[in-house]
Amino acid sequence: MKLFVILVLAMALNALADELPIRISLLDKTVLHVSVRLVTDNLAEQVRAAQSTNLTAGTILDLRSADGSSLPVMDDLARQKFPLIILVNRETRGTAAALASQLRTSGPAVVIGSADSPKNLTPDITVALDANDEKKFLENPYFTLPKSTLASRTNDLLPFVDHMSEAELVRKRVKDGEDAGDASLTPRGAPAQLLIRDPVLARAVDLLKALAVLHSPQS
Repeated sequence: MKLFVILVLAMALNALADELPIRISLLDKTVLHVSVRLVTDNLAEQVRAAQSTNLTAGTILDLRSADGSSLPVMDDLARQKFPLIILVNRETRGTAAALASQLRTSGPAVVIGSADSPKNLTPDITVALDANDEKKFLENPYFTLPKSTLASRTNDLLPFVDHMSEAELVRKRVKDGEDAGDASLTPRGAPAQLLIRDPVLARAVDLLKALAVLHSPQS
């Protein structure tokens, strides 16, 4: 009986986490990802608080499958150093769609998403993505599609490139027996970085990181 109660509670907590109005995370240690399901008055305050505690290369406002109850004032978000990246899809509607349009008009912003987004949210960069696949990526941006599924997705703007980290390459060579006793090929023990498999989110992260490199003092 106790085990049953624990399982039910765990399922309820997971469902609640999926329905959170806002989730904030730091991707690749440089990009702030603000995933919004319900736009509210305090959205601007939440984003500002997250930006003040993290050194970021930019901010991604993810409004895919989002709606809202009230339109917040977020003019300062549109006036940041790097262009604001806004993610949209066919389910971006109501207040969320209005917010995306407002931010795009008030400052430099790049909209990335589906071609069949609302008419006033025509993406600057279109990424074609199957609706069922997108739902899985919204739940987990690191979700890996089966190879058979990936092979059938040929209508994207660019094919998805799996950038394998140095540590992963070393591990693969050692596993395949190609190290030939070379101590220099021994893995350093650093954990492999998770790869963002969500094509829309990955495109946004790559764009912000490229802009950060172009604007860095060393470049």
